[in-house]
Amino acid sequence: MTGRLEGKTALVTGATSNIGRAIAEEFAAEGAHVVVSGRSGQRGSEVVDGIRSRGGRAEFVQADLDGSPEASRALAREATSVLGGRIDILVNNAGIYPGGDTSAIDEKTFDQVYAVNVKAPFFLTAAIAPAMVEAGGGAIINLGSWIARLGVRRAALYSSTKGAMETLTRAWAAEFGPEGVRVNAISPGVVLEKVPGEVNPAEANMNGTPAGRMGRPQEIAHAAVYLASDESAFVHGIVLDVDGGRTAVAVIAR
Repeated sequence: MTGRLEGKTALVTGATSNIGRAIAEEFAAEGAHVVVSGRSGQRGSEVVDGIRSRGGRAEFVQADLDGSPEASRALAREATSVLGGRIDILVNNAGIYPGGDTSAIDEKTFDQVYAVNVKAPFFLTAAIAPAMVEAGGGAIINLGSWIARLGVRRAALYSSTKGAMETLTRAWAAEFGPEGVRVNAISPGVVLEKVPGEVNPAEANMNGTPAGRMGRPQEIAHAAVYLASDESAFVHGIVLDVDGGRTAVAVIAR
């Protein structure tokens, strides 16, 4: 690696699996000191041990981001302490996806999905961004989704939360950008580690796209490194589509 994040500190939420894990690993490989955050201590330890075995710097901070301001503020405090007093990069990745028809979603499920996917990153950003401003700058990366812009059946609840995060990205860029904190988002396509011999039903969503396949977590991580690094110093408020062409190119049924 090239050390593009050398000397930086980073907090990645939902970093014990899939996209979050890949981002944490890639950040560490590029020189950042990373806090891996998630609910599972076992999986968090596995991620941290793997990073350290490759010469990287990582710590695990357990957190259940349930949407309460207290949970987000507690994570901000502990991660800041573990990282030596500052967080240079925040990745709001943690989220949940319960699919279902609109008529079948009860209020408890609705509130839980919005709490985890929108309220938690909102209050985490509120706790961390002012300290970034005081320190002279930073980078915040939110995770959106391709289904925030293309209607998908049985995904109204989840897709609306990702639409909210993409809107917050632009609003926060306007709010914090002039103070030196860049805020951008990544919108992944269908991204899962492919299991040899198994066909995941989600793969069908990528049929007919230019890529013609699901994305790999590392491909999202590469985009995150770019948005976290000084290479993107003139990039504010964008949603970077890393989706195999799913939202940019017409998919023709055959």
